Amino acid sequence: MQKKYDAMPAMTIDPTKTYTATLNTDKGGIVIKLRADLAPLHVNSFVFLAREGYFDGVTFHRVLPGFVAQGGDPTGSGAGGPGYTIPAEFSNVPYDRGTVGAARTNDPNSAGSQFYITYARVPNLDNQYTVFGEVVEGMDVADKLTPRDPSRNPNAPAGDKINSVDIKEE
Repeated sequence: MQKKYDAMPAMTIDPTKTYTATLNTDKGGIVIKLRADLAPLHVNSFVFLAREGYFDGVTFHRVLPGFVAQGGDPTGSGAGGPGYTIPAEFSNVPYDRGTVGAARTNDPNSAGSQFYITYARVPNLDNQYTVFGEVVEGMDVADKLTPRDPSRNPNAPAGDKINSVDIKEE
């Protein structure tokens, strides 16, 4: 059953510390340096949800080679979320290969639990979405994720799972 929360979590991270998240997937580990210096609210939410086990068993529901691998939706449809939204935290960080951003609707303040990893430089995302991390290890794993897009093909092959997320604080 999908967990839902009434409100964005209270700030529990220390934005002066370094946080990493290891996505333990069916294909291997993807290590993300979380950028609390750029997006403390998004990093705090991601850390909170990971520690709650929210991402455990969730698939990469949208994988478009050359563009993004998107996960974080427990429904696997691209329409699910944690029950709260996070205000946009824009920065001037470019969307290069391995950038981790917050997925959202057309409303900049509608991000929740969904995130994506870019496969290439994607300039049209610059200053449009919140950057909250960067892959520091495991892009080769991300490259192996099964291509799928349930919005275009409801019978797409099953997505690769995030079995767990380990958070490290330094």
